[in-house]
Amino acid sequence: MVTRSGVWVAIAISFLLALPQARAQEGQNVGSEPNGEGMVVSLGDDGVQRATLILDSYSYSPAHLVVRVGKPVEFTLKSVTLLIPHNFVLKEPVAGLDIEQTVGAGDTVTIRFTPAKTGIYTFYCDKKLLFFPSHREEGMEGRLEVTE
Repeated sequence: MVTRSGVWVAIAISFLLALPQARAQEGQNVGSEPNGEGMVVSLGDDGVQRATLILDSYSYSPAHLVVRVGKPVEFTLKSVTLLIPHNFVLKEPVAGLDIEQTVGAGDTVTIRFTPAKTGIYTFYCDKKLLFFPSHREEGMEGRLEVTE
């Protein structure tokens, strides 16, 4: 037997899951760069490459970042969601990348790493709610391009 409160929870979850699709249909940025080119992360005076990634419902923005090999990288992960936590997973041990960082709803977290090998590597959110598709299956992934 389904209770009245159970029905309201299901309606609320459905509404929250529909928000990203509504934003995309309104033409708002959902994590892609103009012309499909990645955002080149600049090298600071201290030798660190810094960028901020916005974690929204099913998207990273920017979703394609370009960094230099062998130089330290610092990403500020900023969640703009109200209820749903996300994470940043980048597992490429051959390139010296083994990151799994949770970012709570509305939180900001900083991660640091140094890529050891050139290539294009996928980062993603693997969070999942009950029987719904994972955030990655809903399109929450991006690319880290490591160049010379």
